[in-house]
Amino acid sequence: MKKIAFFLLLFVILPMNILAISADKAVVMDLNSGRVLYDLNKDEPQLIASITKIMTCLVAINYSDLDKIVVVDEDILSAYGSSVYLEVGEEIKLLDLLYGLMLRSGNDAAIAVANAVAGSLDAFVYLMNEYASTIGMTNTNFVNPHGLDSNGVGNTSTAYDMALLTKVAMQNETFREIFGMQSYTAESNLKTYNWEGKNKLFSMYEYTTGGKTGYTDAARRTLVTTASKDNKNLVVVTLNDGDDFNDHKSLYETYFDMYDSVIAINKENFVIEEDYYQDVEFYVKNDYYALVTEEEKKDLKINVTLFKYDDIYDGIKIGEAKVMLGDTLLHTESIYAKKIETQEQETDETHEKEGILAKILRWFSSW
Repeated sequence: MKKIAFFLLLFVILPMNILAISADKAVVMDLNSGRVLYDLNKDEPQLIASITKIMTCLVAINYSDLDKIVVVDEDILSAYGSSVYLEVGEEIKLLDLLYGLMLRSGNDAAIAVANAVAGSLDAFVYLMNEYASTIGMTNTNFVNPHGLDSNGVGNTSTAYDMALLTKVAMQNETFREIFGMQSYTAESNLKTYNWEGKNKLFSMYEYTTGGKTGYTDAARRTLVTTASKDNKNLVVVTLNDGDDFNDHKSLYETYFDMYDSVIAINKENFVIEEDYYQDVEFYVKNDYYALVTEEEKKDLKINVTLFKYDDIYDGIKIGEAKVMLGDTLLHTESIYAKKIETQEQETDETHEKEGILAKILRWFSSW
């Protein structure tokens, strides 16, 4: 009886993974702020398989013309595993290849994209690692554009780094469209493709907005998905998770319920009280919704910094509004300024126009 009581006490006191998910590593991140809401071994690197293709897609979008026609070369013959079945010499638009890359996880598409964008696989991998470094993926290393591994050697990353990558990628409209597509039809000079996506979460969870699957024998199942509900936007990453789709759904349901979306910056009602500038109106271009628990709402605040300029013109960036949760920065929004015409200025302008008109009338009357 004492043993039972002891274990019950441990059950109450010790922190637990409330969902008991199957993943080895996982992250739930707020896409608006980059704040991690949940993590499980978030900074431990491992092989990531085909979720690699999130970076491949984003690099292609950022570094190439998506309307260019790609002539598929013999390098695709080295691809194995998932394929869209390209043929050597086939001509297809780069944008179409990105849909095949993401929906069908085509390893041949990944090779064709890399060669088309950078001229070689090595050059493309260099771009991948440079971009990863630029956005702060400190525990990531890419060796190829597709995610295949051999003898334990392949692309490695962490749950946190992949969530961070997805946060950055989702700021790109073209990426969002590709990531959120469930089916796509493409045409080359040889054939018509009809691709159906592999992300089963679309059919399991109505708030799903995108996703990329991955699997190799060494990496096991890897999955990145996004979902949005009531101005709450999340990304979930799981690595080595045998029940990944169900785990993602459970994580979304849990954290959507746990957090509220609070409008911290309202562009329609943005007011600043200050004494330095006269006849100047301040404005921001975007709303910002902060994801907070009920308890955290009291710690939400806005810190405003204004730059001091002698000359002001319409549209000048004049400061920043920082959304803070306690000491944690959630978001920075630029503040802009425009001049307000006063009644005195309007009167002066009117008198000036009337003076010019009087001179013109006198000139005509002198004829």
